[in-house]
Amino acid sequence: MNDESLKWRKILVVDDEERMVRFIRLNLEHDGFIVVEAFNGKQALQRLRDATPDLILLDIMMPDLDGFEVLQMIREINNVPVIMLTAKGEEDDRVRGLELGADDYITKPFSPRELVSRVKAVLRRTKGASGGMHGLIQVDNRLKIDFDRREIWLEGKIVKLRPTEYRLLFHLMQNAGWVISHDQLLAKVWGYEYRDEPHYVRLYINYLRQKLEKDPANPKYILTERGVGYRFVDFRREQKE
Repeated sequence: MNDESLKWRKILVVDDEERMVRFIRLNLEHDGFIVVEAFNGKQALQRLRDATPDLILLDIMMPDLDGFEVLQMIREINNVPVIMLTAKGEEDDRVRGLELGADDYITKPFSPRELVSRVKAVLRRTKGASGGMHGLIQVDNRLKIDFDRREIWLEGKIVKLRPTEYRLLFHLMQNAGWVISHDQLLAKVWGYEYRDEPHYVRLYINYLRQKLEKDPANPKYILTERGVGYRFVDFRREQKE
């Protein structure tokens, strides 16, 4: 993965200090990244669902939920790469962050060059959080999705999806060929507060089928695994064959 292919990757920056967020944003945007901001843990979890970032820069010292708590909650629902922002000399924080599933850490204060270098290194190593969900994905002759532009094309025409529908489709396609349980989809798309609302998944699966499937009653893209969850057809495997 060369540096050119890293451009337009989406970075979620989580820090309660606005000056720090502004500093990081300016330097990342200068290198061609798209930056999404969050100033506390709750905002970070919401942005994770809404923006589907490719990497998260996560500060440890924040009010309400600290960085460790946020990281634990992220890791329950998502494998997006996370770089922790730690205070100088706090080795215990770095070790704890790595043990909880962080991919790397940067010690404050850091230079713009170090920041960009660490971000690129983690993206190269992990190949991005969305598992290749970038650019134009051709599912078959009917359906193609441009994940960079957030456009869904069906039989040559753009299909408009609501934000929740798009997030649901993204996570299904990100795991194409694998069954995702109702609970996993609820956590990824709606958040923890909806864990006891399985009807949301059924309702929005139905919405997607109505918009994408030729025959919603006999779906070819979004398949039901009874009693378990849903699976998007493994279009990658079919394309290779």
